[in-house]
Amino acid sequence: MEMELRDGNMKKESWLQMTQELSFQKFIEQSNLPEELQYDFNEKAELRHIETQRPFVFNYYKNVPERNSKRYQALGHLLEQYIYELLEKVCKLQKVYIPPEADKEPRSFFFMSERALTNQSALLVLLQDHGVFRAGQWSQQAIIHHGLQHGSQIPCIQMALQAHYDVIVLNPNDNSMDLKMGKEWKGLSTQTIESSSLKMVPTESFLSLQQPLQCIAQKCSNTPEEHMTYIWDYFISKTEGKDVAFIVHGYGGLVFMDLLAHRKWEVMRKVYAVALIDSQHHIGHQLGNDVQLLSWIKHHCREWVTSPKPLNKPAATVLKKEFPTVSAGTDKHSLAPSSSLQSIFKYFKRVLKAKMNINSSHVPIITRSSTKIKQSA
Repeated sequence: MEMELRDGNMKKESWLQMTQELSFQKFIEQSNLPEELQYDFNEKAELRHIETQRPFVFNYYKNVPERNSKRYQALGHLLEQYIYELLEKVCKLQKVYIPPEADKEPRSFFFMSERALTNQSALLVLLQDHGVFRAGQWSQQAIIHHGLQHGSQIPCIQMALQAHYDVIVLNPNDNSMDLKMGKEWKGLSTQTIESSSLKMVPTESFLSLQQPLQCIAQKCSNTPEEHMTYIWDYFISKTEGKDVAFIVHGYGGLVFMDLLAHRKWEVMRKVYAVALIDSQHHIGHQLGNDVQLLSWIKHHCREWVTSPKPLNKPAATVLKKEFPTVSAGTDKHSLAPSSSLQSIFKYFKRVLKAKMNINSSHVPIITRSSTKIKQSA
């Protein structure tokens, strides 16, 4: 046990070190926002001012809330690009555009480990909450105020890879492109920080951003539900012999139940466990009275909910009693994924081991006597 803990800490130190090498400040410097956003991640992956070492301050422009809000939005977009970089360079995931053939149309993408579709190892799918954040984030607010270890999906991905899972990181909130800002956004998302021709959005563009007025939907990813269904149909369902697990947060729970309702037999056959975190699903509306589905979720789903109770203590309510429900060990929705992560992986390990034991018990044991009988026949 001490060996596992030591190895885990070494792995954590390794990715924390890499986040510092891939400096967030470089993104800020090349975005023409060095004065407004003098921040970087420290050795603990916490966002701190590069001179004072203090946490992020929202009220940078005194008594100008609109300008502060736009500065916050600019920070969020830069974090988005930085997390994409970490997914590719720290976690070694590949960016996959969907649909592959629509290279001249606005389209979304997701990330997956190199051999996620061909390896026989288990597959973990991460499905985030609804919000302005994109792939690789549980909560933008948690990243800014609590650090990458709590708000990003990097620790979860690293833990999965160390446990020999393949990983798919969905991008369900990437649903449309603002026609007005599309070119600037694309310049950010398609180039790396090392490129000498890197084009960042100028300060004036960032700080004059308005809510999108003219948006065009991303093909095959107009909604989180459509994004999930497309990746299931064209990627996850194509894997053979893989045991699939899901971690879903907030609205992601509703999206998963939508997939279960529309791809009933496929999902029931391939998915061995679902960890829901403070989910927004509604079983009555989504699954109705389908006895098979209700029985399946009872045996394959477990939810970690925000609660003042200690981690893993029973926390079922009148509204949530379709499957086991336990405390996430925090009363904050944005911190629930990081707080419950260790518990979730223990749950996955236990369920997968039980599944393998059941499968092995169904395999006929070959004995000498059975071999002789077969030969004489």
